Amino acid sequence: QVQLVESGGGLVQAGGSLRLSCVASGRTFSSYGMGWFRQAPGKEREFVGRISGSGDSIYYADSVKGRFTISRDNAKNTAYLQMNSLKLEDTAVYYCAVRTVYSGTVQYLHWGQGTQVTVSS
Repeated sequence: QVQLVESGGGLVQAGGSLRLSCVASGRTFSSYGMGWFRQAPGKEREFVGRISGSGDSIYYADSVKGRFTISRDNAKNTAYLQMNSLKLEDTAVYYCAVRTVYSGTVQYLHWGQGTQVTVSS
């Protein structure tokens, strides 16, 4: 069972930056991909991006492309979400999750508790 703990959220002005961290338990962190999601009040959860286990394949949602950067440090069992040029609409609770592919189906498992990001004007 993998446990994920996000941190790094907070209050930031529009145009500012934050870096979120997601620390995973266990010794097989490099064997699975990681995804980042967010959920704003009253809205459905939104995919932000994902990174492969090795870190050599990264994909972003159009809404954050060019502003957000996903990375990972497998030696530290940690994935990161660097958020720059933040906008009011980036306000949400941000989650990380383990990405698995089973029989050709992508699943996101073992979600963290989330960390609040609030962007103010």
